[in-house]
Order: sequence, then C-alpha cells, then structure tokens
Amino acid sequence: MTTSATTIGHVSGGSEGLPSMAVPGVQAFIGDVFENPGGAAICSGFFELFAGEPLDYEYTYDEMKVVVEGEFHLTDLDSGQQVVARPKDVLFFPKGSRIRFETPERALGFYTGHRSFAP
Repeated sequence: MTTSATTIGHVSGGSEGLPSMAVPGVQAFIGDVFENPGGAAICSGFFELFAGEPLDYEYTYDEMKVVVEGEFHLTDLDSGQQVVARPKDVLFFPKGSRIRFETPERALGFYTGHRSFAP
C-alpha cells in the first residue's frame, strides 16, 4: 500500500494484504487506509470476509459500508432483520448494533467509521 501525504489523501492498493481480525474459525480481514487523518474522528478502510464461520460484530461507533465485491449476508442479531448486500449497495450500522456477517464465497467492503481508534 502506498500513501501520499498531500492535501488530497490518496492510497493505492488499500485492500491488499489486510491483517486478520484474529477471530478463531473466522476468515475475516480488516485494515484502515485512513486512520483519523489530521486528527479527524473518522476512519476508512477495507473489510474482507471469506465463506466459513460467521463473524458477529458489535459496533461501538457509527459506520457506513459500500460493497465492492461479492455479497454480504447480514443479520441484525437484535431485531432479526436480514439483508443481502451486493456490489454498489450501501449499508449503515448505527452505534450499538450487533451484526452477523456471512458470505457464500468472498466479499469485500469499503467502510467509513466515526471513530478515533483502530478496530
């Protein structure tokens, strides 16, 4: 990944080589490409998931995600709402939501979160 530090932030290859989320049995990878640039309370990056065990995640911040590749099968663990999100779909996860992420093969999403800490 290459980052240029000018007024316009630019990252090339931001979805390559994402670190594991280190959840036993789950093939999930995540990495910020911009982590609080200039002190802003916002981060963005990529999330990749492979078929297998689902990932249950509780949001401690608000986040929006755009599906780039594949499809995410999502379940709100509190309401039971289910969504299948495909490329170009946009998702919003409010702070406090508990979401189960699954995919039939592989899915890649780009996220922007209102947070000032790494996941």
